[in-house]
Amino acid sequence: QVQLVESGGGLVQPGGSLRLSCQASGFVFSSYHMAWYRQAEGKERELVAHITNTGGSTNYAGSVKGRFTISRENDKNTVNLLMNSLKPEDTAVYYCKAVRANWSQKTYWGQGTQVTVAS
Repeated sequence: QVQLVESGGGLVQPGGSLRLSCQASGFVFSSYHMAWYRQAEGKERELVAHITNTGGSTNYAGSVKGRFTISRENDKNTVNLLMNSLKPEDTAVYYCKAVRANWSQKTYWGQGTQVTVAS
């Protein structure tokens, strides 16, 4: 059974940091590109950060570049998102996504974790 389980969300003050983790199971983790998306209330889901299956390449949304860092540990089936200098506009539900690194692009989503940035 495929599972993506996010953790690490919560309430943090502006300027603070959080580290999100996504634990994967039920598929060959190293064969999947991984990404973090977020969805704020009343807005569409948007890409935050992406990392290739080998971890060799990353990219970020312009709004988080320089503040967020995505990383993965293929031996632990985990992808992380370190978020620094958090702003109120980073408040959203953050989702983990897995995309098969081949022609099929099979996709899995986690259930999401809430991040709230407020004083």
